[in-house]
Amino acid sequence: MKKLLLIVDAQYDFINGSLPVPGAEEAMDELSRWMDEQERGTYDNVVLTADFHTWEHVSFGQWPVHCVAHTQGAAIWQAVLEAAYKLCPQTKVLTKGTLKGREEYSILKNAVSRRRLLPLLDEAEQIDVCGIAGDVCVLDTLKDLVASGYKKKLNVLLPFCPSLDGGKALDDYVKRLKMGMV
Repeated sequence: MKKLLLIVDAQYDFINGSLPVPGAEEAMDELSRWMDEQERGTYDNVVLTADFHTWEHVSFGQWPVHCVAHTQGAAIWQAVLEAAYKLCPQTKVLTKGTLKGREEYSILKNAVSRRRLLPLLDEAEQIDVCGIAGDVCVLDTLKDLVASGYKKKLNVLLPFCPSLDGGKALDDYVKRLKMGMV
């Protein structure tokens, strides 16, 4: 079975930086350990998404300044990055939120990253999704994946999805997804 692991925004600013999500460090470290336990080749592709904002990004009114391009806060959490490359040497990092006036919680909203990601999604038989924050960027990514026709391929790795709301919105969406209500 061809599998893809999609890890949303495992970045320093969301873990211990300017916009930390409760439990993110523990969840990302646990994700790293879990990936280390998987056999190399378990995933045909691993894709990491990353906010990569300009210094004057539109989201900096609603949220603190975070994940500014080429800063430490925008970097992928080292343990996740290393585990991803060990698991799948052709791991890809795709960026979003790169345009000053456009919010892109989902990687599918970024035209360049979408074009690179769609062929990988099409060939996958199972898409495992996790990352930060479960109730914001992970949830929006899931909604876009469903809207793009990948609903039957989705598998959400909830233990690795820390959320600002404690997991309520993502848990509710995943339950509705499993019941066919989405």
